[in-house]
Amino acid sequence: MPERTAVLLLAYGGPLSIEDVESYLLDVRHGRPIPQEFLKEIQERYRMIGGKSPLLEITLRQAAALEKKLCDHGMPAPVYVGMRHWHPFIRETVVQMAAAGVRKIVALCMAPQFSHMSVGAYMERTQAARREINPTMEIIFVESWHLEPHFIESCAENLRVGIERMGGDDRLAVLFTAHSLPERIVAEGDPYPRQLRETVEAVQRRVQLGHAGFAYQSQGRTSEKWLGPDAGDEIRRLHQMGFKKLLIHPIGFVADHVEILYDDDILYRNQAEELGLQFGRVPSCNDSALFIESLHQTVKGYLSS
Repeated sequence: MPERTAVLLLAYGGPLSIEDVESYLLDVRHGRPIPQEFLKEIQERYRMIGGKSPLLEITLRQAAALEKKLCDHGMPAPVYVGMRHWHPFIRETVVQMAAAGVRKIVALCMAPQFSHMSVGAYMERTQAARREINPTMEIIFVESWHLEPHFIESCAENLRVGIERMGGDDRLAVLFTAHSLPERIVAEGDPYPRQLRETVEAVQRRVQLGHAGFAYQSQGRTSEKWLGPDAGDEIRRLHQMGFKKLLIHPIGFVADHVEILYDDDILYRNQAEELGLQFGRVPSCNDSALFIESLHQTVKGYLSS
């Protein structure tokens, strides 16, 4: 079988049914026992967003669209999907790729901003699978793509849509958000906060905004301090400042999943509406044409080399 080059999209993963939630959480928690109250809470969250995570379906659509885009531009390469915490696990996908004769992988994590704690973990799992399955396989990682022009324009276009839906005026506050990580990464020199700031600033240069702020959301349940400010605290502050409309732009995420569909669309919406704020959320990139072009532009140089 001839040598082949392929693209591997890496994403977090999510349960595909309520019955999967317990096993999924065990994987996320590295096998640590799950308190029953916590399990029931997370199961209820997934019930509220339709009984499963849509992340795999969306990532498969992204992969199919990227594969077609590459083929249309004379760079045919299969595009695979591997998940960190649920099926198809990264290892399962690397097994599939090796069986198909893939000898070179361009791996792209569906998180544009790099952190050793998040993107680094995907890289470690992918390398571990390579060492076990085929040590001669070459893997090239795209570490970050947070300023890729088509990605920035995709975020900007989605923001324009959100503002139009809200009837943008001086009563509107835009709140950019991203997943929080433990605060200790700052002392470790992690680029995550800086790259988030750069992404936000690049989008702001393309969209006329009144008030815009930034906050972290979806922090983990541990005793250590997490990056702030917290989105819930910022929502209260914006209300106190006199704003009447709130538009959340979860710019640290590129696809709908529980952090978007529950944390933003349910938890923060309820909080905002209880305060009397009109609430809106900027659409996710998902498999929009501009976003797929950003993936294409990101990987094509690695494929041609």
